[in-house]
Amino acid sequence: MSFEKVNSKVVRAQVSPATPVLARRGAMLGYDGQVSFRPVTSGGGVGGFVGAALSGESSAMMATEGTGNVLYGYKGLHVTVVDLDGTGPLTCEADRLLAHDANLQTAIEFIGQGGVRAAVRGAMTGQGLFTTKVMGAGSVALLSHGGTYAIPVDGGGVAVDPQAYVGHVGHVQVDLSAKVGWRDAVGRGSGEAFQLKMSGQGTVYIQASEQKF
Repeated sequence: MSFEKVNSKVVRAQVSPATPVLARRGAMLGYDGQVSFRPVTSGGGVGGFVGAALSGESSAMMATEGTGNVLYGYKGLHVTVVDLDGTGPLTCEADRLLAHDANLQTAIEFIGQGGVRAAVRGAMTGQGLFTTKVMGAGSVALLSHGGTYAIPVDGGGVAVDPQAYVGHVGHVQVDLSAKVGWRDAVGRGSGEAFQLKMSGQGTVYIQASEQKF
């Protein structure tokens, strides 16, 4: 199932018994048909869904079941639909997730597992120490400020602003690059002393804003 974009801030999902949806609680804007909504509790799914609610820094989720069309949006934020083909995961912050196919697998990853640099990256970008991985084949709707732009990552040489980073798909390694000189120390730098360096194969999504969630 793929989400249909109604406009830049709203998506429509065609829900059926074979295609339930997991969405952020409070994201339902309207629906038609015989549709029901149930909270997904931590440590388990609803109806055997693999995409269970996550603990820690995750957002509370709800399951959408039945038959009908459901509109999703959240706080007027822009929505980007990412279609996963199963060859590589989507990595993003938990609060970026608006909705996704219930058959997709989700997992919390402690970025400290990547070493000191990963932990520093989380602290500097404001992402915290956790990221969410979404795996499998299906569609994901992501939230952003001002919409997103997709940048292909093919090998290396791609750098993005940490505050503009939304997420990435594929087998992409992310490292923090710090170029702090005396101008930055005295507040006279460019304001771009920290960057996220991308290498590997995949796509990185950046938002048209440096505003945090």
